Amino acid sequence: MTAVLTGIGGFLPPRAVTNDDLSRTLDTSDEWIRTRTGIRERRMVSEGLSTGSLAVEAGARALRSAGVTGVDAVVVATTSPERLCPAVAPEVSSRLGLGTVAAFDVTSACSGFLYGLATAAGLIDSGTADTVLFIGSEAFTTLVNQHDRTTAPIFGDGAGAVVLRRGAPEEPGALGPFDLGSDGALADLLAIPAGGSRQRSADAGLGHASVPAADWYLRMEGRPLYTQAVERMAQSAARVLDRAAWPVTDVDWFVGHQANLRIVRAVAEELQLPGERVAVNIDRVGNTLAASVPLLLNDYAAGGALRPGHRVLLSAFGAGLSWGSTVLVWPDVKAEPVD
Repeated sequence: MTAVLTGIGGFLPPRAVTNDDLSRTLDTSDEWIRTRTGIRERRMVSEGLSTGSLAVEAGARALRSAGVTGVDAVVVATTSPERLCPAVAPEVSSRLGLGTVAAFDVTSACSGFLYGLATAAGLIDSGTADTVLFIGSEAFTTLVNQHDRTTAPIFGDGAGAVVLRRGAPEEPGALGPFDLGSDGALADLLAIPAGGSRQRSADAGLGHASVPAADWYLRMEGRPLYTQAVERMAQSAARVLDRAAWPVTDVDWFVGHQANLRIVRAVAEELQLPGERVAVNIDRVGNTLAASVPLLLNDYAAGGALRPGHRVLLSAFGAGLSWGSTVLVWPDVKAEPVD
């Protein structure tokens, strides 16, 4: 038996921020952002919305899609937790009325959906759970310096969720083999220096006033990250296709993490996948980290482009550095539009 995808849902905060909106406070323009990232607008949380509330909305839609009211476990992938402690998953489970089931968070930045999907599948494969609600949820714009022209245009907020159940490997929706990897030697290419135990230990007794303001926000080295992202995603995707015995010509949709349009296209070129098989929604939502892949799946399923029987390749890359891929044949599930 294995994990089978049986429901999907997504949610975006209502506040849309266009490139023109950003250019009013940043030294940038719509053309500069679009040509370098492919992004036209992104959604951002406003007062009263956070990672947990986005997760609850996406989770509720995934449960409706699956036609279930209960699960055995809840897993939330996020890099923008409600608090450093505790995890947000137990609160999400409670707010969804799922009772006292197992609930925990996983953190792997933009690779969070692939890492969390493998973790949730492992609960099912091991017999620990028969059904799992897995949610990728991010309010990451709260951790981005909105005065930094290199990072502020890139990120958006949102949540995407799936319900997994125990099933047979030959069923539509059954998750294929996973490929996961990391390179911690390059962790500083994408990081938030302050807030964790490393900074708190170094500044013991000095208080937060001693921490440079910029250290509380994301730092990113764009050029080396681009190279790493294309190389690692392409290699990971190729490995998982080989393990699944899928020739690349059998792939109907490449659903890659929406970090940058040029990265997604470059990975597809490395895999020799034609552009018409590359799923894209970064233009409307930006980089939503762990929510990126499920939001993209939900968009294409709700819009009818992703249909039952389609062979789907999933791949992501993020901070850590970390990366991961898997495959599945798309099942017959209902998806609600996020807007």
